[in-house]
Amino acid sequence: QVQLVESGGGSVQNGGSLRLSCQFSGVPYRRYCLAWYRQTPGQGREHVASTNFLGTPHYAEFVKGRFTISKDNAKNTLDLQMNSLRPTDTAMYYCGVKQTIFEVQHCAGDMDNWGLGTQVTVSS
Repeated sequence: QVQLVESGGGSVQNGGSLRLSCQFSGVPYRRYCLAWYRQTPGQGREHVASTNFLGTPHYAEFVKGRFTISKDNAKNTLDLQMNSLRPTDTAMYYCGVKQTIFEVQHCAGDMDNWGLGTQVTVSS
């Protein structure tokens, strides 16, 4: 059974930093990508950052230079270091995993499994 548990969310001021962590287990796929998505009320989930099976990162334009994604295969964790946070980054952040065919394939669209999310609030 796939389990993804997010932690590290909270409230910070404009320009502050947070580090999110996702502990994952039970992934049955031979190849997969991992990703952070976010969602605000009334909106769909949007891709923030992801890593393919090889660990190569991919970022949404609006977080490039501010966020860093990292995967630790030994600990089965996926972290998201978020710096220079803005009020527009306020959202529920979700960790997800998706089966892929190729090792270089990145996450896109819906994921196969999701965590319950962690709230990030940035005040101005």
